[in-house]
Amino acid sequence: MSKSFYEILGISKNATEEDIKKAYRKLARKWHPDINPGNKEAEQQFKKISEAYDCLSNEKKRKIYDEFGEDGLRSGFDAKKAREYKQWNSYEEAASAGPGQGFGKYKSYEDIFGDVFGFGSGEGGFRTTMAVRGRDVEHEMTIDMISALKGFKTEFSMQKPTPCQKCSGSGTDPASVMENCPVCGGSGRVNVAEGPMHFTKPCPRCHGHGRTGKPCPRCGGSGQVIDTENIKVSIPPGVKEGSRVRVAGKGEQGRNGGKPGDLYLKIHVKAHPFLKRDGDNLFLDLPVTVGEVMAGSTISIPTIYGNVRLKIPPGSQGGRILRLKGKGAVNIKTKKKGDLMVKLIIKVPRTDDKEVLESVSRMERFYEGDIRGDISL
Repeated sequence: MSKSFYEILGISKNATEEDIKKAYRKLARKWHPDINPGNKEAEQQFKKISEAYDCLSNEKKRKIYDEFGEDGLRSGFDAKKAREYKQWNSYEEAASAGPGQGFGKYKSYEDIFGDVFGFGSGEGGFRTTMAVRGRDVEHEMTIDMISALKGFKTEFSMQKPTPCQKCSGSGTDPASVMENCPVCGGSGRVNVAEGPMHFTKPCPRCHGHGRTGKPCPRCGGSGQVIDTENIKVSIPPGVKEGSRVRVAGKGEQGRNGGKPGDLYLKIHVKAHPFLKRDGDNLFLDLPVTVGEVMAGSTISIPTIYGNVRLKIPPGSQGGRILRLKGKGAVNIKTKKKGDLMVKLIIKVPRTDDKEVLESVSRMERFYEGDIRGDISL
């Protein structure tokens, strides 16, 4: 059995928002691909951790997950209909309550299934040509870190089901003679259950019309063909590993005039050779000279927003971190910017030069006492 999101992060179900953040940061430092280059296990663990954090750090997603599990996070999931379906699953209790009792707003099984599956009886009987919304589609996209931080516009090709142009999505050859559908006998509906519950759904052959001809030679009667579409999309600044970008109306086409579903792009971010990201903060290891840290200096450094001037205080030690406020990543939800944390890495000159070695020897006398005197094991 797969672990729950709570088990993946090692927290309890009543964990606070701060507990979730702390658990994620601790695990992310351990399993981040930058720290474990080439380690497939670490890569998979980091994906699981990111997915768990993405859900539990979002109050709305967390409530859905607590009620329905991972099924509730899938594209196109309808919590309201799922609850109604659960209500139907207790039909034995409802039936034992007597006619018209125990079904809440519903008067019968048909009413429940009508709302849950989209073919309610209403006053005029079952509808045979309902508009059905297309399914949502998920597509993975890998981008570099700088593009993820800055955001960009792009266009890509994607294969997906689209209505057949020859038969206009009906599945029937337009040139053939229309007759009663051989599957449903002309009723437009077929039975889909036995036992105490009897209900129907639109016939998959004639799509609820009741009459059909020969199958369309292009789509084979399905009413759909796999086609390639060029899709333009804007990736917002600040997306991170595991982010999902919604592109409205670019999912699977609807049927009988129904609206198309949506496309969800799942973002993967490639590691950068110099920059690292933790939350909304960015981290940069900056090479500096001995003179720049001893005497202090102001130098130009690159950021994702352009070059800026960084002041290095005199006497700075290697490993010191200087903060540049507002030069980090954009938070997609709040639109606020994190900080850029610059770590000073002192680079010493080559040591095979006699003049350099003499200069180093003269510098030794400026150290006060034993610089390793406080270290003990």
